[in-house]
Amino acid sequence: MISIKKYAAIDIGSNAMRLLITNIVEQPNCAPQFNKSSLIRVPIRLGQDAFTVGEISEDNIDRMIDAMKAFKLLMKVYKVEKYKACATSAMREAYNGNEVVDIILEKSEIEIEIIDGKKEAAIIASSDLHNFIKTDQTYLYVDVGGGSTEFSLFSEGKMVASKSFKNGTVRMLNNMVSDIVWQEIEKWIKTNTEEYENITLIGSGGNINRLFKMSGKMQDKPLSLLYLNAQYQYLNSLSYEQRIAELAMNTDRADVIIHATKIYLNAMKWSGARHIYVPKIGLSDGIVKALYYGKI
Repeated sequence: MISIKKYAAIDIGSNAMRLLITNIVEQPNCAPQFNKSSLIRVPIRLGQDAFTVGEISEDNIDRMIDAMKAFKLLMKVYKVEKYKACATSAMREAYNGNEVVDIILEKSEIEIEIIDGKKEAAIIASSDLHNFIKTDQTYLYVDVGGGSTEFSLFSEGKMVASKSFKNGTVRMLNNMVSDIVWQEIEKWIKTNTEEYENITLIGSGGNINRLFKMSGKMQDKPLSLLYLNAQYQYLNSLSYEQRIAELAMNTDRADVIIHATKIYLNAMKWSGARHIYVPKIGLSDGIVKALYYGKI
């Protein structure tokens, strides 16, 4: 006899907001299965406000209210039992972030938790990584967002180091990532990976998922460093308009995908990795799992 629970996660990122609805299948003597039912992405670029002027604008607050009301109705239609809403880099850096949380709660009845980079990395790491991590290999997990990038190093099946840096695609788009930040990332990666050999990257985030889709590969096959570098050069050769028209990219993907690719390429270069797996997991998956196991 099986039972099915419906959980949801709301990820309020710097480049977009997402609602993930998941069916959790429970069977006797079996580990629960987490099956994605629906994923809705809304391109509200909060990072453009937070990183440039330091506050979420009235216009984007109104858009957030509408999105949250819509998410609330969708969760009702899907008969979601439990959900959790988490906001990341943009909301934690906007000086009116807590005020926005209060407004959203009043207008939509959705409570938002603004999480720090350390908790964000921990939640992401609690997603379905165990399906991809072999205990005899070493992996550097890289999650690139609009406002921050989370790095987690896994060896012998366990996380041995984790760090969040204020380097994301929306920040890069606005020329807000200094050489010092890049140097800190390089130092952290090299210091934490120097004792390991044959490191493999695991990448998450909308941009690496798009790059993987463009490759036409099967889900269990990795992208090579050569492929990623070739795509970086190719995307750089196209204009913003060409990336939209010729590659059918969303407008809010076409202007940041090159920046994301640069982060992944540098992570591979500094860790010595030659391949990157893209398992289609991220913060929203981690939220559902952490919620189910009572970790948040």
